[in-house]
This record gives sequence, C-alpha cells and structure tokens, in this order.
Amino acid sequence: MLRHLPGLLLLLWPLLLLPPPTPAAPGPLARPGSRRLGMRGPAGSPGRRPAPAAPTGAPYSGTGQPGGARGAGVCKSKPLDLVFIIDSSRSVRPLEFTKVKTFVSQIIDTLDIGAADTRVAVVNYASTVKIEFHLQTHSDKQSLKRAVARITPLSTGTMSGLAIQTAMDEAFTVEAGARGPTSNIPKVAIIVTDGRPQDQVNEVAARARASGIELYAVGVDRADMESLKMIASEPLDEHVFYVETYGVIEKLSSRFQETFCAINKCALNTHGCEHICVNDRTGSYHCECYEGYTLNEDKKTCSAQDQCAFGTHGCQHICVNDRGGSHHCECYEGYTLNADNKTCSVLSKCALGSHGCQHICVDDGAAAYHCECYAGYTLNEDRKTCSAIQEARRLISTEDACGCEATLAFQDKVNSYLQRLNAKLDDILGKLQENESGQIHR
Repeated sequence: MLRHLPGLLLLLWPLLLLPPPTPAAPGPLARPGSRRLGMRGPAGSPGRRPAPAAPTGAPYSGTGQPGGARGAGVCKSKPLDLVFIIDSSRSVRPLEFTKVKTFVSQIIDTLDIGAADTRVAVVNYASTVKIEFHLQTHSDKQSLKRAVARITPLSTGTMSGLAIQTAMDEAFTVEAGARGPTSNIPKVAIIVTDGRPQDQVNEVAARARASGIELYAVGVDRADMESLKMIASEPLDEHVFYVETYGVIEKLSSRFQETFCAINKCALNTHGCEHICVNDRTGSYHCECYEGYTLNEDKKTCSAQDQCAFGTHGCQHICVNDRGGSHHCECYEGYTLNADNKTCSVLSKCALGSHGCQHICVDDGAAAYHCECYAGYTLNEDRKTCSAIQEARRLISTEDACGCEATLAFQDKVNSYLQRLNAKLDDILGKLQENESGQIHR
C-alpha cells in the first residue's frame, strides 16, 4: 500500500489546486431587512443606538463579537417594560414550544429583573389570546422562569394582530405594571411566530409603534417574512430575525442580550470626571464631586468649596479653610476651643485686654483677675491704677503739713473770736452793774 502512495498523490494534486466552491445564492427567505442565524446586522438597542467601539486601553472586551459578552462592568441591561408575544398554534409542536419557552427564559437570564429594573409579561396566542402574567406579577428571575415553564399551548389559528392589540390594551398599561411616559422606560415587545397571520397586522402594528412600543419580530421555519416586516419597528435589519428551525432559536438570546445592553459609560474610563462618575438609568452618565468640593461649569472638574463663606461652618469665632476642601475652627486670643471643635471658652480674662489694669493683670482662674503694679509703685484705691511710692510719700507729707497749718489758722480764729466775745460780755456786765447801783441811790 505504501508503495502506491506517491502515485495517489500525483492523481489528487490537481483536485487540491481547484478554487473553493462559490457560496449558494440566498434562498427566498434571506431578504434584505432581516437577519438569519449566523448573519449579523449592526448592533442596536431600544432607541436604536449602535454599540460603540471600545476605546483604546479601556477595560472593554468582546465588543462587536456575535454572541460575545462585553467586558465585565461595561455592559448592563437597561430597564425595560418587556412583553413576549408567543405563537402557540397547532403548527408549533410541543417540543418546539418548549424551545420557545427556553428562548424566553434565556433572555430573562440576561436581564436585570426587578420593580426598578426590567419587568416582563407574556402574551400567549393562537386563535385566541391569553395574558399568562402581567408586568407587575413577578419581580425576580426564578419566579418568572417558573411561570414561563408552566405556559401551555392554546389551539389552532394565528391571530397575530389580535395578540398585538391585546398587548397594547391590556399588558402595556399602568394598571398592569407598565411605567408611565415620564419614567422614560422603553416599552418593548418580542413576537415569535412560525406562520402567516390570519388577521390584519399592518394597522395594529403601526398603532403599537405609534404609541411608543418597539416591536421585534422573530420568524421560525414557515414564517411569512413580509408579515414580520410589517410588524417590526425600523430599522428592519435590527428588528427582524429569522431562524430555520426551533432547534436553533435559543441562540438568538445572545443577540437580544447585545440589543438590550446599556453601555456602562463610567466603566469605559472615557467619562472625564475628575472625581466621581455616576451611571444614569438612561444609559448616560454625570459627574459628581467628593464632599467639600463643587462641580465646575464644565460639569467634569471639581473645585474646593469655601466652607467658611457659606456661613454654615458653625464656628463661634473664626473659620479657617483647609486645602482639602474642608475647614476647621479657631478662637480669639484669650479663648480656647472646646471639645466640640466649634465653640470657644475664656482661657484668660487678662488676655482679653479689657481688664483696665494700668500695669499688670494677674489671672485668678478662668473667670477672675486682679491688678498689680511694677516695682516702686503702689496700687491706688481704684485697684486699677498705680502711683510711684516716693510721690505717694510726698503727697502724704504735703497733706500733713497743710493739715497742721489749717488747724493752727482755725485755732487762731477761734481764739480771736473768743477774746472778742469775752470783751463784749465784760462790757455788758459793767453796764448792768452801773444801772443797778443808780436805782439803789434813788
């Protein structure tokens, strides 16, 4: 056998040189404006924003890869009011219907489920329509997935238009758990069908789209592509999907994960915020500053606040700004800062400068004081001012001399007065005696 191998290689060599076969022309279902499994149009999301390319050096991986997850922390599902409208007519065999429920559960797994995040409802239809559960019924993934697993097929018929109308009238209402227009939460419906609608879907779908509902159409096997296009929102290449069998429909869940991805702008590290980047629920972001700082007009950078200028510092005496955007309190001279680091207590009465002592102020504890004088001086009676000791003595001597002179002068005046008085008394007595002797002689 081995000796014939060179001959076989010579025979096969021309075949190895032939060019590869040309791909077959697309079938009638591979029309513009739709996606077949294995083909990918531009990535989109509710609001039709294509996924941006990853910036250089950003912690971002898997961007643009079919079925690939975005970098950790970069992609997070945005809040939605999401309603699945699933076809359970007789053409969908039991095993195939199970595949549809698996597809729904896998999409649920990629979403953040909760009252403040994504809410999910399911509308089941054939010739009749049944709302399996409303948007407000389940607020966690496990209960949602259990409810999906319990769904059973209905009957014959494919009333797609009636199903969309029912979703619009009963599922996407505030009473049923949908959030109002002021919430800016997108309303999204995913319709899964394998047949041609037996009623008019064009006008109903147009009304749904006009009311703000974003419609995605997923066709399987015998689904009518023109009907899918009439149902879906624009652009069609982002809202119409097609798979050939229910056996591969589950693989579409990764496509919807990308579609419903809200880019974490802060994780991309291109936000430009000097201090803090905060993701908004709308898929955008805003910048904030650390405590003690204020956001500048550029909405990116921060400046230290003048805490003292705000008048809210609480300092009793003096507020001092620190470099870190904070502040501390200080006290006037003669006061000390209390334990609360805000108020002040008197440390020295003398230090306050209002004591009035002419020479020396001496503290007697925190609330009292007394005055003293320099050497060679003595404290006056006002207990404030001081006089030199020699001057005090001179004043005292002068006062004594003056006192003696005044006393002597007073004494002289008194003596002179007494002498005059005695003379007058003697004169009066003499006259009285003369008068008495004259009366006797008569």
